[in-house]
Amino acid sequence: MNTTKRLLLASIVIALCAGCSPNNASSTATIKAVYTVDDAKAFLQKVDTDITRLNKPAAHAAWAYATNINYDNAQVDAYLGEQLSVMWANYAVEAAKFNDVNVDADTRRKLNLLKSGLEIAPPSDPAKAERLATIGSNLAGMYGAGKYCRTESECFSLVEMSAEMAVSRDPALMLEFWEGWRKVSVPMKEIFIEQVSIANEGAKELGYANTSELWRTKYDMPAQEFPKELDRLWGQIQPFYESLHCHVRAELSDYYGEDIVPLDKPIPAHLLGNMWAQSWGNIYDIVKPQQEMNVPDVTKALAEQDYDEIKMVKQAENFFSSLGFDPLPDTFYERSMFQKPQDREVQCHASAWNVDEKDDLRIKMCIQKTGEEFNVIHHELGHNYYQRAYKDQPMLYRGSANSGFHEAIGDTIALSITPTYLQQIGLIDQIPDESNDIGMLLKVALDKIAFIPFGLLVDQWRWQVLAGDITPEQYNTLWWQLREKYQGVAAPVARSIDAFDPGAKYHVPANVSYTRYFLAHILQFQFHKALCDIAGSEEALHRCSIYGSKKAGEALNNMLEMGKSRPWQEAMTTLTGSPNMDASTIQAYFAPLKEWLDKQNEERNCGW
Repeated sequence: MNTTKRLLLASIVIALCAGCSPNNASSTATIKAVYTVDDAKAFLQKVDTDITRLNKPAAHAAWAYATNINYDNAQVDAYLGEQLSVMWANYAVEAAKFNDVNVDADTRRKLNLLKSGLEIAPPSDPAKAERLATIGSNLAGMYGAGKYCRTESECFSLVEMSAEMAVSRDPALMLEFWEGWRKVSVPMKEIFIEQVSIANEGAKELGYANTSELWRTKYDMPAQEFPKELDRLWGQIQPFYESLHCHVRAELSDYYGEDIVPLDKPIPAHLLGNMWAQSWGNIYDIVKPQQEMNVPDVTKALAEQDYDEIKMVKQAENFFSSLGFDPLPDTFYERSMFQKPQDREVQCHASAWNVDEKDDLRIKMCIQKTGEEFNVIHHELGHNYYQRAYKDQPMLYRGSANSGFHEAIGDTIALSITPTYLQQIGLIDQIPDESNDIGMLLKVALDKIAFIPFGLLVDQWRWQVLAGDITPEQYNTLWWQLREKYQGVAAPVARSIDAFDPGAKYHVPANVSYTRYFLAHILQFQFHKALCDIAGSEEALHRCSIYGSKKAGEALNNMLEMGKSRPWQEAMTTLTGSPNMDASTIQAYFAPLKEWLDKQNEERNCGW
């Protein structure tokens, strides 16, 4: 968990009054201080030292709370989070005094990163700032401890309901769990509204119009230009997504009946095998090609070979070791959480942490022994190896080139979990021939391509909320308007304006920007192609695995070590040779599947 991510959790700021006289400000002329380049560098060194010192205990408190949700841990987590944000927000405001100093590019970048480093910026009113910290902690706790109860004695956790929705084909049961989980988020709405209001006050004090603008300034381009870049990327992917949507809807309609899945409307959200309809891989059995496809069943293979949670993690570590990365420290296995404890509530949402920003790497997961979770473990370790790669950078540069890079690294590795890799590690005996590629590509697309519009729309919704462009009464309506527009997915039952369905997704109450996941789904295919080229692979892009390539590992690490020390465009160029994000690599990766989908859809009515 890096510094900026840690600062999502709580906040308070000290007001500064530069140049004010404590005795008689009204009668004494204000004298503007003159600052130098040396002053700016000394200031940044103090920032680095002070925040690094406090970040470690704050991160320990956050870990304790995430892995043991109780009142005492919540209080300690909120308090230390406040102290850390006191320091950060104070320094963020103070950094503005160097706005007119002619400093070098490196110093200017650090000053800018300091000012934009907070996700939720606290206002200078101590009472409001403390309230903001409490709200953040409360929202995290409400989500982590959430359950749906049929009766007082029969309750289901999110993990249990998600597991059932992945395999169930009973529309009534899936609808029950879908509605049940969204009851958990209803009590969040009022304090979320309060959080938005307070956070916008803080953003304005830092010089931003609102929190929405603060979030959109983090991408080495003007805030107003960033949404246009996302629209450009989505335009490259949209035709392929619409082909996939058309096929999936038609097959679901055949399976459940047109009365449940009409062929001219969005797909009901509860039928796609996932609590949020964000990935569709769990319904592969319904939408797969009619001809027999020999697609490796990783879940079955894991069970047959007695993989437990630790063995799954160690195999993912082995992938990185094969690229030349150093082994994980022993403390990783001693301190990580791999299973949901029986004696306490925890936040099961998978996350990767570097508690001391050096070598105390950990992951927090409630691992299920499935092929999907096998991929997730690779993803989370990607975060850990990235965190360790930039650990020697100055504090303000310890992070990914842009937020999408961090999410993309592990997924890039997961793209190498091909049949060739599965055979190399002994999970399968034979590599299916190319006649089976359509099935394999369809499975990947159901997870990755199906996700992309969801990855885009979460922050499309949130930017409007944080900018105050919509009222709380419109929150849920806008949410489903965007889901229908981008995903072609609809709520299975009428939703009340008092509902708060966005809050049923972890990243909304946790205030984690979601655009990173959209970008990651673009970047991972670019990174994969670049690494396959470096590894000298002669296979089709979707069949390439970089497992065992030290050259690919070295090239990857060269980019990772940069952290955020340079604009992301330069980090991109280091690995791919181009400064631009480009979704055309996705088209190349899935070209055989797109041709197959278009053939399946020839007589179908597509669109919604």
